Amino acid sequence: MIYLDNQASTPLAPEARDAMLRHLDGPDGTNYANPHSSHRMGRQAAASIEVARERVAVLLPAGGQVIFTGGATEALNLAIRGSGEGKVAFSAIEHSAVGDTVRATRPHHELNVDQDGICDPAQKLPADTSMIAVMQANNEIGVVQPSADWDRRAKEVGALHLVDAVQTYGKIQVTEADLIAVTAHKLYGPKGIGALWVRDGVRLTQQQSGGGQEAKLRSGTLSPALIAGFGAAAQVAADRMEEDAEHTKLLWSRARELFSDWELNGSGEHRWHGNFNIRREGLDASRLMSECRQIMFSAGSACASGSGRPSHVLKAIGLTDKQAKSSIRLGWGRYTTLDEIEEAARVINAAVKEQEAWA
Repeated sequence: MIYLDNQASTPLAPEARDAMLRHLDGPDGTNYANPHSSHRMGRQAAASIEVARERVAVLLPAGGQVIFTGGATEALNLAIRGSGEGKVAFSAIEHSAVGDTVRATRPHHELNVDQDGICDPAQKLPADTSMIAVMQANNEIGVVQPSADWDRRAKEVGALHLVDAVQTYGKIQVTEADLIAVTAHKLYGPKGIGALWVRDGVRLTQQQSGGGQEAKLRSGTLSPALIAGFGAAAQVAADRMEEDAEHTKLLWSRARELFSDWELNGSGEHRWHGNFNIRREGLDASRLMSECRQIMFSAGSACASGSGRPSHVLKAIGLTDKQAKSSIRLGWGRYTTLDEIEEAARVINAAVKEQEAWA
């Protein structure tokens, strides 16, 4: 099988696995105790969490605090629900963890994107905007937003700036903001652990009671194993960010050649090069996935799979329902090889030609 769904989740890095096992191999494991216990083993487990917290923070701006959560969805909920009751302006291509949460909890205003998927910071904002939420890179089309400009705009209007950096964390420099959500499993770390970075001076209210183990904002026993895996994955990403970026760009360039007769969805210039969202007129993307079962790719966000609805992201950039349903997303990363890209292209293009021959 060839795995090309790295936007949905990445493979676990060996370094992250090794770090986790040191907390899982009980009863002889190093730190299997509850990190909130006051005895020696508890303090040792707590110390390993703080080491990981520092490693996660290295990839984020200075002057803030890392709050561990169960994932980016929880982090975004804490940021949105815990920051007040004012109006939230959010981009039309935000992940549902932002869009659905804002619609359910806060007065809101939807920001437009152009046909390239760019959300222009010069567009009009409601006078009572108290938070701006524009993701750094989109999970479906990989378009990178002008986040620094949005941060300046937020400061100009006195609003908090929330950034979903799930797709960029550890891959490109994360923007300045007031609140930043990240997760481990898009960074070659384990599932089930994420974080919210909170700039110093930003005040949030807790959204769940029961102990307040994380800065009195998030309750629940922390997992040293998951957090150690997160920290190890972050450290590896920091050490090889440039190398990983060069590798993904190489694969991007080759894919553009191999799929030269497909249309690219979203900007080709302002883009994370590990994301390749393309379409072909008349393609049945669902059928294509069934016909190419050895190639792991998607027809959109994994979080929205099975809904039967066209992608809200592709609709927002102006595609018709038919065009949206004729699109596929290929996503590669650190462990993807050039041979795998070439074999995947051969299989997918052959299946497409067979579809077209029977059309």
